[in-house]
Amino acid sequence: MLNRALLVGRLTRDPELRRTGSGKAVTSFNLAVERNFKSDDQEADFINCVCWGKIAENTERYCSKGSLVSVDGRIQTRNYENNQGQKVYVTEVVADSVQFINTKRDSNTATAPQAPVNNQAPVNNYASNGLIHQFEDEGLIMDEEDIQF
Repeated sequence: MLNRALLVGRLTRDPELRRTGSGKAVTSFNLAVERNFKSDDQEADFINCVCWGKIAENTERYCSKGSLVSVDGRIQTRNYENNQGQKVYVTEVVADSVQFINTKRDSNTATAPQAPVNNQAPVNNYASNGLIHQFEDEGLIMDEEDIQF
């Protein structure tokens, strides 16, 4: 079976960092993802996301309302009984990685430094002018001059 979700959108509120009883970090946030088509009613979907551990800590630390992020994860459903005794059903994306495309925490620069939040090294480094500056792939480093066009 396959259960993958890949989303790019903006946070609708600041991420909430909480701790479980055993001390594990968990962060939840809501992601506004624009639709590919325009409609009269709504032009975006608002998707609940949750992440755990180091990813949760880094997301809370570097992101805030309006930050543009990429989320790679899986869709999960769960239910619980609220204080009024009603059963509540929740559908959310459990993030395996969150990539920070543009964060709002650092007001001095347009984009914050990329922090590897999925315990993998960054794949691409970009120069300030938006051109690809350097590629890294398992120790192999190529400069712009090495690429033939």
